[in-house]
Amino acid sequence: MDMAECFGSAASIIWGPFLLIPLLLVTGLYLTIRLGFVQLIKLGPSLRLALFERKDKDAPGGDISQFQALTTALAATVGTGNIVGVATAISIGGPGALFWMWVTGVLGMASKYSEAFLGVRFRTTDAKGEISGGPQYYLQRGIPNGFGKFLALFFAIAAVLASFGIGNMTQGNSISSNVVASFDIPTRATGAILAVLTLAVLVGGIKSIGRVTSAFVPFMIVFYVLGALFILLVNVADIPAAIALIFTDAFSGTAAVGGFAGSAIILAIQMGVARGMFSNESGMGSAAIAAASAQTTHPVRQGLVSMTQTFIDTIIVVSCTGLVIITTGVWQEGSEFAATMTGEAFSHGLPGEWGHIIVTLGLVMFAYSTILGWAYYGERCMERLFGRGGVMPYRIFYSCVVYVGATIPLEAVWNFADVMNGLMALPNLLGLIILSGLVVRETRYYLKNDPKLRAGKSEVDLFMRGHDGGIDTYEITGR
Repeated sequence: MDMAECFGSAASIIWGPFLLIPLLLVTGLYLTIRLGFVQLIKLGPSLRLALFERKDKDAPGGDISQFQALTTALAATVGTGNIVGVATAISIGGPGALFWMWVTGVLGMASKYSEAFLGVRFRTTDAKGEISGGPQYYLQRGIPNGFGKFLALFFAIAAVLASFGIGNMTQGNSISSNVVASFDIPTRATGAILAVLTLAVLVGGIKSIGRVTSAFVPFMIVFYVLGALFILLVNVADIPAAIALIFTDAFSGTAAVGGFAGSAIILAIQMGVARGMFSNESGMGSAAIAAASAQTTHPVRQGLVSMTQTFIDTIIVVSCTGLVIITTGVWQEGSEFAATMTGEAFSHGLPGEWGHIIVTLGLVMFAYSTILGWAYYGERCMERLFGRGGVMPYRIFYSCVVYVGATIPLEAVWNFADVMNGLMALPNLLGLIILSGLVVRETRYYLKNDPKLRAGKSEVDLFMRGHDGGIDTYEITGR
């Protein structure tokens, strides 16, 4: 058995119907119920805080604004999963897979809220004075025993390895292969440009990444979504039938026409949940690393801001891709065409070559932003494992690996990425369940005092006085 087959077998077990998928759904449902459906009740105020107010005035600590933390996390999640991943899920699992991606997104918002809350609650400052936080810290500090430390170190190792897979080589390869197909630019040239641009941003640290993503990410999402909405407007008469098909196929697994082999309900669920998490990363713990760096007056506020990331990624961007694929009918072509399916769907709805151009440019922007976001995740976990001295060598090596990913075949790397993503999620999901009591208690207390999320720093300080539930930042003195 070669490496690709070995990782493929491991991925099929981790992402099978008896391990990660039920754990993801159960954790999301458990947190949703315990938090009183906070992702639905507080979605409006959370979007206002995230997209319009963008930062807490006079917030202590933190390296970047709440909005920059959100866009950094969005940069890492809005990637090839939103284009190729959605097409793969629908082509294999049928239109019903999109319904299960929605379910994963809604339940995942509770998981994303919880891990971002914990990321801020237990964040630290490193030897250079920069904020560092995420599962690699809150699992150990929130679960004060050997098991907590084991989970934290397990997560950190898996995250570093995953950053070179799903965050780096697969993204670089997606960019170079699409650019050479659409614009006939050699893969080596693309790889070299990507490596230089990546290093230029990374040497500035999270503040540089935050500045780039806060300007870049909103533009790329709006650019792609407007193209999708135009196609849906052209095919508006087909939208009701497409939505009906999504819901019926989710629970019947009916076969489609045109040579499509058909799919069982379990396949629709498996593909929807697996690709849904691949897209929005809820439950993986990665977004908590970006959330921890935000300037915020309370963990609840950043948790709610971070929660909107999953809403934007899955309920907006993934839905646009899925509906375009279904309404244009290209999903019936079969899974062997998944890599080009979204481009074909856009070409059906836009004149000339505009469809492929929008998808190619969208994929380039999505994938490059993912490279930047995951670089920050990886360096924070390197800092956890090896101290501040491991950060700059990681940034340089990471940038070089982008070139490698852009210029070589990646059959084994995709399976490797799936395995590492799953290994990141396992300790984090267990930690979220164990620490759910803390999250629920502090969330209820904060929202009781600030239900509309309009409290300023002085108000937060006033009602938090004497209550040990705010940000617990401390300086790292050892590992």
